[in-house]
Amino acid sequence: MKLIPRHAPSPAPHAFSLIEVMVALAIFFMAVFAILGLMSTLLQNARIFQKLKPPEARMVFAYQTSITNKVIEGTISFEFSEMAEFGDEFRDYSAEIEAVPNEMYTNGLWDVQYRVLSRRTGRVESTFTTYQFDPSTKSKSLNGGGLR
Repeated sequence: MKLIPRHAPSPAPHAFSLIEVMVALAIFFMAVFAILGLMSTLLQNARIFQKLKPPEARMVFAYQTSITNKVIEGTISFEFSEMAEFGDEFRDYSAEIEAVPNEMYTNGLWDVQYRVLSRRTGRVESTFTTYQFDPSTKSKSLNGGGLR
């Protein structure tokens, strides 16, 4: 008969210790919170890019002067959606160009004001005022204009 000692050596451990589990959980949660923070930042950036800024009045000025250098007295209105160059990007906005002959000078100098209006709210989004010289135009209110 074989004698079994009272204090036999314990078998090798097959489970993780509490410290190992805590370290693994700490690493896991650090990775999860880093990924969640990154996703939050990406969603915030996507939201910012989705908000379309209204067109600037300076853009209307640049567009109008690139088409023609002529000044037409009075107010001209147009919709951005009607223009192929802008497409549907600014479909909720319209623009007004108001040209008034300069009262001090009658030599073809015009006060031109560009306005961008929101069709949804009806308010002016941006304005830009400039002087434009066009010696070939004739003012109705100043009996002529142009060079003399």
